[in-house]
Amino acid sequence: MSTFYFVRHGSTDAAGHVLTGRSKGVHLNAHGRDQVQRLPRRFQDVPIEAIYATPLERTQETAAPLANALGLPVEISEDVTEVDYGDWTGRKIDDLRNDPLWRQFNSFRSSVTIPGGESMLQIQVRVTGFIERIHRARPEGHIAVISHGDPIKTAVAHSLGISLDLFFRFVIYPASVNVITATDESTCVITMNNSDAGLREYIASR
Repeated sequence: MSTFYFVRHGSTDAAGHVLTGRSKGVHLNAHGRDQVQRLPRRFQDVPIEAIYATPLERTQETAAPLANALGLPVEISEDVTEVDYGDWTGRKIDDLRNDPLWRQFNSFRSSVTIPGGESMLQIQVRVTGFIERIHRARPEGHIAVISHGDPIKTAVAHSLGISLDLFFRFVIYPASVNVITATDESTCVITMNNSDAGLREYIASR
């Protein structure tokens, strides 16, 4: 059995307001930098043997303290990277609320494709494919994966057998650790939103 520790990147100023997607130049804010400095302590008793992160700055900045503490390189994976928001990249969420396709996308995440981008099902396929491939390479490994909220959600939904149309029934908080185990037969969610933050920080992260 391999164990995957999916960590959502720390807080940014754009989260919840702008669809930054794969845009470059989105960095952790001061709160996010403080969050990720606590990651090494949270992983101090975990035998992590590999760290994967997406190419984007906010995940690289999140991975760095953990990688430095463990003396491990950060391996880049496009398979767990952020949503390709296509024509919506850079748009403010408030400006999209009256767009019928945006409303449809949020009601039927299992079937609607972002214009010029990808569907949530495509994201789920690439993330679960990553889990399967790394499990086969490291069948007993403990692997940290620094990713983004929506890709992590697709992995959790797959493991729980939840339809992507129920996407908004749960939240993945910034800098939270979400643990999924994988065997040759199945995956299993061990914990979600593991954090050393208090309830006030959880609410502020939304």
